[in-house]
Parts: sequence; C-alpha cells; structure tokens
Amino acid sequence: MFDTFTVITIIVTFLFAGTVKGVIGLGLAIISLGLLTMTIGLQEAMGLLIVPSFVTNFWQAIVGGNAKTIIKRLWVFFTFATAAVFVGAIGLLHFNLYLLASLLGVLLVFYSTISLVGFRFVLNRRQERRISPLAGSINGILTGLTGSFVVPGVMFLQAIELPKDKLIQAMGILFTLSTLALTVALQSNNLLTIETSILSAFALIPAILGMIIGQQIRKKLSEVHFRHVFFICLLMLGVYIICSQLFSWP
Repeated sequence: MFDTFTVITIIVTFLFAGTVKGVIGLGLAIISLGLLTMTIGLQEAMGLLIVPSFVTNFWQAIVGGNAKTIIKRLWVFFTFATAAVFVGAIGLLHFNLYLLASLLGVLLVFYSTISLVGFRFVLNRRQERRISPLAGSINGILTGLTGSFVVPGVMFLQAIELPKDKLIQAMGILFTLSTLALTVALQSNNLLTIETSILSAFALIPAILGMIIGQQIRKKLSEVHFRHVFFICLLMLGVYIICSQLFSWP
C-alpha cells in the first residue's frame, strides 16, 4: 500500500486538478499524471486516474442539456477517438513514454501560444467532417500511450467553434468515452491492480470537491475571459509537462 506522503500527495493533486477542470473543462488528467508520475510512475498514475476521471468527466458530459445535439454532430469523431485508445495502449509497453509526454507538452504550448496571439484555426462543417476520423484516431492513440485526452481532440473541438457550454460538454463526452476505453485497455494489459483501483476510488473525493470549486469560478467568467483563461491554462499545462519530463528523464 502507498505510504502516507504519497496518499497526501494524491489528495492535494486531485483537489488542484479537479479545480482546474471545473474552470476550463480539462486538466485533471494532465495535471494529476504530471505530478503523480514523478511520485509513483506513469503506469500507476494512469491507474489512479480511472475513477476520478470517469466520474468527473461523466458529470461534465451530462450537464448542459446539449448531449444529444453534440453526439449527433460529432459521433464519428467520438467513435474513432474511443476505438484508437486500444491501439495506443498496446504501445504503452514498448514506446519511450518520456518522449511521448514531452511531445504532448510541446503541442499544447504551440497551440495555446498561437491562440493567445490572435491566430485562430477554424474548420467549416465540410472540413470538420473530413478531419473528424483523423483527429479522433490520433487523439485515441495518444490517450492510450500517455493517459492524456487533450491532443488533438480539444484543438479540434475548439476549431469547430463550439460555444463555451457546448465545448465543455463535448469535452466531457470525449473524456468519458476515452476513460472507459482506457480502463478496458489497461485491464486487458494487466496494468490496473486492485490496490490502485481502491486508491483511485478514494481520489474521487478531492477531485469532486475541486471540480465544484472550479465550476463556481467559471460561472463568473464571460465568453471572452473564458477563452483567455482556457488558453493560458493550456500553455501552463504544456510548460509543466515539458519541465516535469525533463526532471524525470532517466
């Protein structure tokens, strides 16, 4: 069983990650994986993520009243993003995880930086339909490899210009499906232990508390301020991922 310091680290990590997720709709996986990887390792951190991630993402997916509309529009993207997780999880046992995680960080920094300086990557409906399978597949593979659900799925959802509440709910649907697929993939590859599952259930408490705090903060943000905060947080997350991988390089 994990020692006291590790348990305290898990509580603080999920409280903070849940708060960030409550504000911008993502961050729980990236922050918790980044912090916990340096403490207990990537594979164990991915296992701890399962219960808090699924519950908070499912909550995010059903709140907003737009689920049916979103799924009808983006079902192709969601299908490929879910199925490709199993492909990525196979590579989890074979690829250099430090390089993969660093790549995610670089992509987040690049995307958030160009967005903050005013560049906006926009897709019309025709382009959206063409790119959906590719964006979903890449997102699923990277989810299986690293446990992060963000790249390039969130970029794709931003590019089709969903309004704030629909964007948050669409990310929740994507993350929920990805978490379910990741759980099955980890279990089938014997990477999810009973001990980790129990502690993952315990980590749900601080994650939900943090998410409630974050949602209250989000209610006070306008659409413009929300997007500004959204990209700043993505930039900070990207920088954090890169730095954490540099310090933990074997």
